Formats: sequence, C-alpha cells, structure tokens
Amino acid sequence: MNIGITCYPTYGGSGVIATELGKSLAERGHRVHFITYALPMRLTGPGHEEAGYLDNIFYHEVEMSTYPLFEFPLYSMALTSAMVEVARFEKLDIIHAHYAIPHATSAVLAKQILQRSPDAKSRDIKIVTTLHGTDITLVGLEPSFEPLMKFSIESSDAVTAVSHFLRDETIDNYDVEKEIEVIPNFIDTESFRPIDSKHLRRLLAPNGEKLLVHTSNFREVKRVKDAIRALKLILDKGVKTKLLLIGDGPDRGECQALARELGIWQQTRFLGKQSELASVLSASDVFLIPSGNESFGLAALEAMACGVPVVSSDVGGLPEVNIDGETGFVVPVGDVEALAERTFQILEDRDLHSKLSKGAFGRSTGEFAKEQIVPMYEALYERTIGGESSNDSQSFDREAELAYEIVTPA
Repeated sequence: MNIGITCYPTYGGSGVIATELGKSLAERGHRVHFITYALPMRLTGPGHEEAGYLDNIFYHEVEMSTYPLFEFPLYSMALTSAMVEVARFEKLDIIHAHYAIPHATSAVLAKQILQRSPDAKSRDIKIVTTLHGTDITLVGLEPSFEPLMKFSIESSDAVTAVSHFLRDETIDNYDVEKEIEVIPNFIDTESFRPIDSKHLRRLLAPNGEKLLVHTSNFREVKRVKDAIRALKLILDKGVKTKLLLIGDGPDRGECQALARELGIWQQTRFLGKQSELASVLSASDVFLIPSGNESFGLAALEAMACGVPVVSSDVGGLPEVNIDGETGFVVPVGDVEALAERTFQILEDRDLHSKLSKGAFGRSTGEFAKEQIVPMYEALYERTIGGESSNDSQSFDREAELAYEIVTPA
C-alpha cells in the first residue's frame, strides 16, 4: 500500500505512535509518506540512527507562506494543499490523520478536492483518522470547534481510538454514529526492554537510594507536583529515595520551586528531555503517572516494557493499561497520600516489586507489542480500501460549510 501519514512531529505520544507506525509499515514493505511541517522526531536524532535508512519512507514538508493580509498562519489550508499534491503525484491509497483537528479536517477537504480530479486513482483515496485524546477531550469541546470535530470524524472513511475510554468519550461528547474501532497504542520491544543499567543506577543513586521516575511534557494535566509531594511523604517515612523527572514544559519552573519549598531539592533530579529513555527507566524502581487525564498512557506502557511497576491515577485509559495489583497500582486522581502509600509498599516489599515487575513486562510485551498492533492497522487499511465509503462523492452539506467557515479567517 501507498500510505500518507499526518501527525504532530513533536515530543508527544501521538507523534511518537504515528512515526513508529510509519516505520513499522515501511519495514513490512509499504511505501510511507509523512506529510507535516517538520521531520518527526522519531525518524531521526540521537538514539534512532540504528533504525537505518529505509528507501520507502518519504518526508513531505508542509510549506507555510506569510502574507500581510492573514493575521494568523493558515496551516490547515497549507496542509490540505500538501495532501492533495502528495496524493496526486505519489498515488496514495490512504491518508492516515493522527488527530481530528486539524489533520482529519484537512484530509477530508483534500479528499473532496481530489474527487474532482481527472485522475481516477486520486479520486479513490481513503481517509483514516486516529483519535489520540487531546483533540477530543480538550480542543474539540470548545464550542466553536464542536461542529468541525463531528464533521471530521463522520466524514472519515474509518476512525480509530487508542482506548475504549476515548471511544466512549467521543461518542458521548459528539453524538457520532460513525463506528470507532479501538486500536491501542503500542511499543517497539527492541527499543523499550529491560537493560542492564547498574552503572547508571550507581551514578543516579550513589548511596543506594530507591529511584522513582516520571516522564511527561510538564503540563498542568500531568499533575507532576503530586509526584513531588508523594516523594516528600516517602522520604518522611525514612526511605532513601530520589525522583527522576524526565521531559520539559510550562510547569517545570513551578515544580522546581515546589521541590525547593519542600526541602527535597537534593532528592529531585530534573533530567530534561532524554533520548535514551529505556536506560533510565530500567534503572528505576517505580514509575509514577498521577495525571488528571490520560486517554491511554504511553509513558506508562514504555516503563512497563522495561519491567518497571507503575502507580497511576484512575482516570481515562490508564486503568486499561495499568492493571491494579498486577502491573502496579491505581489510585484516585489527586490523592497524594494514596500515591505515596502504594509507592512505599512497592519499594519496601521486594517480593511485591518482583511480582508487579514481571506482570508489567508480560502485559506490555504481550498485548501491546508492535507485532500485535501494527497488523490491526494493516487490516483496517485493507478493509477501508476494499469497502465502499459512506462518505464518497458527497459535496459539502451545511455542517461542512460551517466547519470550513470556522477554520477560514474572515
């Protein structure tokens, strides 16, 4: 198949999954075209050179132009034009849009343009949309975007969600009748696996401290401060512990200030963005993810694949990934005492840690390995290409016109 993929190329779960999916599809013999404004991070950069050069992966940059007339950049329109061009000249079978707004919106508009093309191949292009979370639970709930979100989902030829929670949220919030298939996120077990990190552990914990770890983009919804407060409670119990915080974002400064205020700055290490995550995860004892909302929890899955038990909040798709009592523990969101207590139990009970570590590794590498998940996308593509779309040859109705007005400045 000839597959176009559009995603955010930045440091985040949706971009990671989209890029890893594209790489896996290319390894399985498909031609993959990334259409986005920058080269996806997982296609290049430290730690990824070993993937090597694949002559069936292509990158098409969305070129942005600035004009005095337009106060805001018209990325959605530029993306649509890029999709049309790539689809025509590369004879794409599928455009896989990761995120409904703006990617699926642009893809649907591109499809409608291509349906008027004299090239029969271009007219047959199918749109697959994967919902990752923020597009549904945050962006799409803005009243001005609601009709655009509903239109983009229902106009796609196939729609997937990364968790049952997200599928149900989408149906409830937008009253869509479109079938949404759950295809969970996945991991590359060659990249995320238990690694001998004794040397790194000696550097991070020279006095034999226990190591907690958290990775995120340091946004408010990640509740990183809860992890820092939990560390304080564990230290108060007399357990020598350090907390490793990986990533960066708008809340990092406040988190650093909180660690100083609580007097635990020396036990808190802000490591920034790290390319060699598996090594740090493998050196750690427990992974903390106290988020206020997670549609899936890819960071938790990566830790589990390295054999690290997880203590997570009970929101969104996290309980679908982290099974309470089997791979770690699930606690009420915002309950710092419960977060600290469950973490303390794992740190203090070697047998419990061993049991949860084995459970985490087994679940992540069994149910969520790319060898299990990528064929699910292949099968979906084949069904979509082989079947008739309920949206083929439809012109804009009033809802589509409204959607177009929303993304086009006056």
